[in-house]
Amino acid sequence: MKFLHEPESDDPILSVVNLIDIFLVIIAALLITVAQNPLMNPFNKQDVTVITDPGKPTMEVLIKKGEKIEKYKATGSIGSGDGEKAGVAYRMKDGSMVYVPEGSDAN
Repeated sequence: MKFLHEPESDDPILSVVNLIDIFLVIIAALLITVAQNPLMNPFNKQDVTVITDPGKPTMEVLIKKGEKIEKYKATGSIGSGDGEKAGVAYRMKDGSMVYVPEGSDAN
């Protein structure tokens, strides 16, 4: 008994089609990744601020306003230098902050 259609597993075009399918999936995944990035999304009209490594010497702040992107790196110079204590801040149980200037009388 002979089959009318033999398996076409030897056809080189089928492997090319499979490669094209794989590339289409990879391209779709990359497009989704780019669309989810708040700095790269051209359709996002909101201002975005991204802080990487907060509180560390390698901290960076990226600010996107419209189509303009500004990048700031921590230099360690902000918050350093000569100064004096100006008061004390307390965190209340409800999460609010209260600042008490130094030298004030609570009486």
